[in-house]
Amino acid sequence: MDHFEYRDGELFCEEVRIADLAAEFGTPLWVYSQNALLSNLREIQIAFAEAEPVICYSVKANSNLSILKLMNEAGSSFDVVSGGELYRVQQAGGDTTRVAFAGVGKTDAEIRFGLESNILMFNVESEAELDAIAAVAGDMGVVAPVALRLNPNIDAKTHAKTTTGKKGNKFGIDIERASELAAKVLADGRLSLVGIHMHLGSPILTTEPYAMAVKKGVEIVNEFRAAGHDTNWINLGGGFGINYKQNEAPPAKAFADVIVPAIREAGCRLALEPGRFICGNAGVLISSVTFTKREGGKLFVIQDAAMNDLVRPAMYDAFHRIWPVKPAVAAPDDFEAEIPGCEPVDVVGPVCESGDVLAKARWLPETSRGDLICTFSAGAYGTTMSSNYNSRPRGAEVMVSGGTHRIIRRRETYEDLVANEIIES
Repeated sequence: MDHFEYRDGELFCEEVRIADLAAEFGTPLWVYSQNALLSNLREIQIAFAEAEPVICYSVKANSNLSILKLMNEAGSSFDVVSGGELYRVQQAGGDTTRVAFAGVGKTDAEIRFGLESNILMFNVESEAELDAIAAVAGDMGVVAPVALRLNPNIDAKTHAKTTTGKKGNKFGIDIERASELAAKVLADGRLSLVGIHMHLGSPILTTEPYAMAVKKGVEIVNEFRAAGHDTNWINLGGGFGINYKQNEAPPAKAFADVIVPAIREAGCRLALEPGRFICGNAGVLISSVTFTKREGGKLFVIQDAAMNDLVRPAMYDAFHRIWPVKPAVAAPDDFEAEIPGCEPVDVVGPVCESGDVLAKARWLPETSRGDLICTFSAGAYGTTMSSNYNSRPRGAEVMVSGGTHRIIRRRETYEDLVANEIIES
């Protein structure tokens, strides 16, 4: 996280002191580095340049309109999984003709919205969905561009809740049915089979799953072409891992090295749907220590960020580096090891759930009431998965660029919590 670093004993985002942002906007607080977002996107654009891909930033990773606008202006398109996400892309000025629309449960209204928006393709997850898209397209008098989302039965070695490319997952169509459904599309004038889609899960920390997937993808595309389809797109989804701990994730070029040659040899267009890779390490969550207590042989650090702000540790057993904003001990290289001058603590939130834990037995220096704590690598699947559980207003979001900052989402109020509810008078 090059754009978040400690200088003279305190944490900065680019050229801005994190403590100053917390003083101005309160906590919990989301802080994003604009230069980190752009740098991560550029890394993918450069790595895959030979394939001239359409990079479809995955809106579900972080859907703030300012981030979407930034991605659009930097040349990215978008991957959406709902009508609401497509609406966000429109509001951010995105070119919907380059949008891939995924998701296993598209409604007729969402399908119509996608067709009205002239999207690049629907990633079709089932035969029933294929029938629904054909019906809506027929009613509208248009031809719907579809890519069959095939399940290649590849184990990408991800968490059980984030693997998507194995048989038995809810996503995709068994690869053995590809030719059967392609023939169905060819016989239906309301549909056009423009490509195939494979998404293996996330985060993926080795290149082997992509090498296997692209090989299978090229074989399928060649079969489709031989059968008379004008099929040009291979969409390999997203899922590229990031460094949550130290240096566990390969760079984008490593993934490109196993994907691009096969794509070029097959004469295909490449679509990618990165989200976490772009925004994961471009954002942090800042919280304030409320209390500390020793009970049951443990030291608990209770702070004001909770599972409703960042659900990943509770939902996926996810590891996030955590360290004070102004530590008495320098930040270590290895956050999982024993750290001199520190002791193991459980970092927990105020939500009324035993699972509201951001880190267990984590070595941290002594903290006191009011101290600021940073949870790193929180830019992806933080705010988009957040909630108002326990009727807790969500925190503000701030974008930093160089020495300047701007608020991109205000802190919610108690009035916001009940604004859409109706009681009888």
